[in-house]
Amino acid sequence: MKRNIVIAAVTAAALIGGGTATALATTGDDDPGTTRQSDVRDRDDDARGAADDRADDDADDRDDSRDHDRDRDRDDRDDDRDDDARASSAKVTAAEAVAAALKEAPGTAVSAELDEEDGDDDGDDRERAVWEVDVLAGDGTWHSVWIDPGTGKVLGSETDDEDDTDEVRAALKGTSVDAAEAAKAAAGRGTVTSVELDEDGYRGDGVAAWEVETTSPGKGEQDWRVDLKSGKVTADRSHHSDSDDADDSGSDDD
Repeated sequence: MKRNIVIAAVTAAALIGGGTATALATTGDDDPGTTRQSDVRDRDDDARGAADDRADDDADDRDDSRDHDRDRDRDDRDDDRDDDARASSAKVTAAEAVAAALKEAPGTAVSAELDEEDGDDDGDDRERAVWEVDVLAGDGTWHSVWIDPGTGKVLGSETDDEDDTDEVRAALKGTSVDAAEAAKAAAGRGTVTSVELDEDGYRGDGVAAWEVETTSPGKGEQDWRVDLKSGKVTADRSHHSDSDDADDSGSDDD
């Protein structure tokens, strides 16, 4: 009887011990609730880190955009100053440059631009201002003629190949205002730095005109259109707002 009692006690103890071991083994694993909370914290930290990174990237983009705008504005101001400097140093007007070029290469002046040329034939590497006039001769030959803006002297010329001869001739047919007259018409708006035939018209509308660019202190570079028949000067709508167009439109009194 005592043996049975002892055996029963040992068995109970074994069962109790096994159950305890099982319980300990079970409680030895990570708590699922604790694990889920840790995962949530990690995900929140990752999300905050990603948001911070995006915010930093956005801030860098804004800084880059501001730097780009400042650089562009500074370049525009430098270009305006260069145009003003070239224009103020030029004693020969666009109309006079056209006249000098036509003596060298008779024909029809299609454009004249006060630009910079790199150095000269004497080894001088400094840039200098020069009028470049493009002339369409009667036989269809194109000539580029360079005029000294200080003296009106022809510095040189060369023959060019152009593929828009027919378009230019069609645009100029029956017109009465040439490049020199267009430059004179726009001279009241500032110092003319270029005049060029636009045979396609404003935004391709087919209404050809002279495009004239001027520069003046305080206003910088401005663009104008001169009617090929009337010589009327209007603001170039592709460069001016509608209000500027209304204010500056009308024929020139010169």
